[in-house]
Amino acid sequence: MPGLLGAERYEDAVSTFHWDAVWSLFDGDRARMNIAHECIDRHHGKGTAARIQYADGRRETLSFDELADDTSRFANWLEAQGVGPGERVAVLLDPSRDFYVALFGAVKRGAVAVPMFTLFGPDALRLRLDDCTPSMVVAHGEKAAMVRKIWPNARVVEPGATLDAELGVQPTRFDVSSQASDPAIFQYTSGTTRELPEAVKHSHRSVVTVMAAALYGVGLKPGDRYFCPSSPAWGHGLWHGTISPLALGIGVGAYSGKFDAARLLEALEAWRIDTFAAAPTVFRLMRASGRRDAHAITLRKISYTGEPMDTSTWDWIVEAFGRAPCSMYGSTEVGVLIANYPGYAGHEPRRGALGRPMPGMEVAVLDEHGQPCPVGRSGEIAVRRKDGWFNVKDRGRVDDDGFFWIEGRSDDVIISAGWTMSAVEIENTLLRHPAVVEAAVVGVPDETRGLVAKAYIVPRDAQPALVDDIQAFMKTNLSAHEYPRRVEFVQELPKTPAGKVNRKMLRERG
Repeated sequence: MPGLLGAERYEDAVSTFHWDAVWSLFDGDRARMNIAHECIDRHHGKGTAARIQYADGRRETLSFDELADDTSRFANWLEAQGVGPGERVAVLLDPSRDFYVALFGAVKRGAVAVPMFTLFGPDALRLRLDDCTPSMVVAHGEKAAMVRKIWPNARVVEPGATLDAELGVQPTRFDVSSQASDPAIFQYTSGTTRELPEAVKHSHRSVVTVMAAALYGVGLKPGDRYFCPSSPAWGHGLWHGTISPLALGIGVGAYSGKFDAARLLEALEAWRIDTFAAAPTVFRLMRASGRRDAHAITLRKISYTGEPMDTSTWDWIVEAFGRAPCSMYGSTEVGVLIANYPGYAGHEPRRGALGRPMPGMEVAVLDEHGQPCPVGRSGEIAVRRKDGWFNVKDRGRVDDDGFFWIEGRSDDVIISAGWTMSAVEIENTLLRHPAVVEAAVVGVPDETRGLVAKAYIVPRDAQPALVDDIQAFMKTNLSAHEYPRRVEFVQELPKTPAGKVNRKMLRERG
């Protein structure tokens, strides 16, 4: 019977999976482990670690050897600067040499790396800084200035000549000493478990638990030429686009800067990428660019996550690349639960289906009493954990062949173009605008982005230019992506008998 990495059929993938076998893929064990060592140092001599496509057309390639040396210098420098184990280091950078050095250098030191989205406005950034209280923030230019303004006492470090000179005198060796249970990375959600963003605190052993998703959700195998354009500030780009492939010794492909589908297609061709993972919106934008046929691209494995994929885009991918896209479904809190096993014979993805449960996962659709539903009946998708069933806040059903189908979110989180946004967070910032009296935000269907945020606003005075003014305000104060793309002014918001905003009615209104 083939081993974990040698399985080629769905049946073998399920039967060979065991957590002891997963742990055997790493140098560390259940007592001692360091993510930076597993992702960088132990792959010395293996060649390319990162391929970065920049929005301006530049490309950069980094080797495992380069990153091993540079992250050790950064870890030694952090120690010299007095940043101790467990202290947070916020990384407000796009994919680049500086990003990988800061992220993995902090983790190697034993500090906690906190990647943050570079398009955050001051409100969104302040919420996260207040929550994680970093000892240091690594940021460029205007983002560094923003941090200094909203956090006057922040210790901000800007990559550049001065920092390079300080790092240059540091040793290229750093002996890691972290425990597997030590915190390694704080990753922010967008309000799925409470009203405001919350840090999910990942330990070093998380590199082991994410490996099942790498093998069966993305289909990663040593030797793949892999690219994932998702931002590493979010779960997909961080764990499935960066950490899990590197842990297998697979070079990662990343996109840096304002997204351009034409640039992405150029990168896929130039680097002969054969394994690709992205949010459905990326595929929609690739399709809309009309540039697919201009590039010689051969993909063997295609996966997506973050939101459901519309059938027309699914069909286009099959036609354009000759491969069916494979969904990967889960949440930041519990990881990947359901996958479509890209690259494994004996499992054919079904258009619109999430796929089948991950090996070792017990997933079910529960009724209103918390009991598994019969085949075909709608309910809440849940995964069994040690303390019982955990609802992931989506409704769905399961068919006769064990394929799960999603029917929609069951809370107020909006997934738009792969970004998970908190309606409450958007509303809170809207209410800071002087012209907004009341506001409620819901997700409404959109052909390109799946869903977009729509704001129903009770204004003080609905002037013609007010929509543009509100949207500009939101982009500046919250985030360049986290704003209501649609705005409707109303005289009053619908309320429940208890006085709460009736969002169900607003969703139905569309």
